Amino acid sequence: MIKRTFLVFLAAAFTISFFSFKGDDISTTPRKQKVVKTIVIDPGHGGSDAGAKGQYSYEKDICLDVSLKLGKMIEKEFPDIKLLFTRTTDTYPALHARADYANNNKGDLFLCIHVNSAPAQRKSELTGYKTVTYYTGKGKNRKKKTKQVPQYRYYNLPSKAKGTETYIWGAHKSEEKELAVRENAPMLAEENFEQNYGGIDPNSPEFIALSLLKTKQYFKRSATLAGYVQDEFVKVGRVDRDVKQRGVGIWVLQATAMPSVLIETGFISNPEEEKYLNSQEGQNELSECIIRALRKYISWLEEKQGDDKKDVIEEKITESDRKAAAANTKAFLEMVEANEKKRQAK
Repeated sequence: MIKRTFLVFLAAAFTISFFSFKGDDISTTPRKQKVVKTIVIDPGHGGSDAGAKGQYSYEKDICLDVSLKLGKMIEKEFPDIKLLFTRTTDTYPALHARADYANNNKGDLFLCIHVNSAPAQRKSELTGYKTVTYYTGKGKNRKKKTKQVPQYRYYNLPSKAKGTETYIWGAHKSEEKELAVRENAPMLAEENFEQNYGGIDPNSPEFIALSLLKTKQYFKRSATLAGYVQDEFVKVGRVDRDVKQRGVGIWVLQATAMPSVLIETGFISNPEEEKYLNSQEGQNELSECIIRALRKYISWLEEKQGDDKKDVIEEKITESDRKAAAANTKAFLEMVEANEKKRQAK
């Protein structure tokens, strides 16, 4: 796990300089406090947005089932933590509404539950030959000929992709564009998209840069939790697809002002995985893995309390860097808020 987290940290180190909005007056005496007060669980998709489809089930239903089971386990394991859901039924909250809900409730952790999918494998099979007549030459030299043309049957086999992967937001990566576009498709299809999101292209370099200014401070915590989650999945025999960074716009990871992870629990496109994802045993196992990861994460945060001063000093943040980052982020958030107020006033 240490190696995994170190590699993720190292990859992100070259994106932009870390910044903090904390004041300069930092107490030298660590003050013990509850490190996680509110957890927000976001079951992916929902309502008219079914997400990925398997042979007999939909992503939205699995996401909700796993999220609700996870919520019950969190309530039992951490009774003092306030637990919130972006949805508890088959509805579709707009992506901006999910992030706003988490931010307005001052969440300390955002857990987004999803199900993965991969394209089917295109196959062909030789079924025989067909006699085809054709002609060569012209006039008196024209001759009739025949040839045997192979005939094929084309069909698709379900993808064999399997396993779990956990995503965090990382602005410098670009390999996951196809996946990101698929996840953002519902957002782009929402009614009044321009008004809701302020005419922002979530995949544009400008938006990515501004989003990173707002979320970079949560990178280490997000990466640490993601590493714990994957480690727990490995222990129960799940295929480890590692901790990954999404380098293009995923609204719920970019716009949540708190440590955030998106957990792809398995591949609905694989019949074996689909059966596991729909089973009570599979859903319970996935939830229990996340609970154990949360337990480790909270212990890690408790040990880390009081180290904020050291972290800030080591980053050597200049006052000009701090002011520039704050100004850019403030302008961006004010723009989104202004557009939202205009939408509500209509």
